Amino acid sequence: MDDWQRKSPLDWETYVNKMVKVAAVEKHEYEGWVLTVDPVSASIVLATFLEDEKVSISVVLGHAVQDVKILKEGDDEMKQRLSRIFAPEESKAYSPEEHEKRKNDLKTWLETNHIPITEQGESGRTLCVAGVLTIDPPYGPEDCSSSNEIILSRVQGLIQGYLEKQQ
Repeated sequence: MDDWQRKSPLDWETYVNKMVKVAAVEKHEYEGWVLTVDPVSASIVLATFLEDEKVSISVVLGHAVQDVKILKEGDDEMKQRLSRIFAPEESKAYSPEEHEKRKNDLKTWLETNHIPITEQGESGRTLCVAGVLTIDPPYGPEDCSSSNEIILSRVQGLIQGYLEKQQ
């Protein structure tokens, strides 16, 4: 086990959104922007931007990492670009203002129908129904998640009905 695997998740977090060069076993080298580091295996997920706005994703397994050098800090534009890589297609279609409007309209409608709703997360983007179901942007039925299948099914049905009335 080498130094990379001994680091803590807080140490690994300092590499996120930075361009790095990873030296791995058998003299392999990888370069890219760090999306994340798996806290269990210490594996590094790298993104490389190709032409035509395409992205190549590489995973360097933690046990193979020998050295990681930071080549460049990510600016705000790069951080945004990296955060959008795994965003669902639907959420890319809405501006932050549209997301806010959709969230507030749905929240108001749910409150009008006596469904207990709160906002969660540091930016308040996630809606929470009765503490057992969450709704993420862009706030459609497929954006609901809950371990209670009955509540999940009913709230998804309500949101589907609400969206159909909106059109």
